Amino acid sequence: MTDKLILVSHHLCPYVQRAAISLAEKGVPFERIDIDLANRPEWFKAISPLGKVPLLRVQRNGEETVIFESAVILELLEETQANPLHPTDPYTRARHRAWIEFGSATLNAIGRFYSASTEAGFLAESSALSAMFDRLETELADELGGPWFAGEHFSLVDAVYGPVFRYLDAFDRIGDFGILDGKPLVRAWRQALSERPSIKYAVAPGYPQGLHAFLRAKGSYLSSLIHRSDPAISPLQARSA
Repeated sequence: MTDKLILVSHHLCPYVQRAAISLAEKGVPFERIDIDLANRPEWFKAISPLGKVPLLRVQRNGEETVIFESAVILELLEETQANPLHPTDPYTRARHRAWIEFGSATLNAIGRFYSASTEAGFLAESSALSAMFDRLETELADELGGPWFAGEHFSLVDAVYGPVFRYLDAFDRIGDFGILDGKPLVRAWRQALSERPSIKYAVAPGYPQGLHAFLRAKGSYLSSLIHRSDPAISPLQARSA
């Protein structure tokens, strides 16, 4: 294809990372434009029905089509680009789509974890998040031995969980919350994903610092733990990231 692809992004969004990873795995050139979701530009409001990223702007034959929602973008790339990441068997493909949805649910659980306002809520969300990874541990035990979700072949499920584990990297810099304790298969999968070039370069070099600043400014129980560990950083610095 000779279409021009423009990925409209926010520098911290895990759903944008999914699309960037898929494009990199397929070897598809694309342009990436970051926007500030706290100050959405008018052109973005005009083309984003939900006001969210990612958007994929596809320019072809003098016209532009705008695709929104990360799952839809991933499916479009599967249908229009070479180097498919979905399995060919329809039943296996359906299972992978289901685990992609589980990945989205995991991101929601992560959001509840870092947003919990009290210690009790934080511990409850930590336990719930750990239980989700327990379920993944069981699933990986039934798969083909790694290094990827389905064995030797990198899939869209892997593309989805790369950004999930990036949050755990951020949490590990704050403290040991035991979320992956007793989950050797998940830990091995996480390590393999962290070394995959498409996942490493799906974010800018300043991403860890930006995410840390976001978590610090959240006003949550986790934020209080960060303040205890790095009190020298001012609230203004955290908000500016």
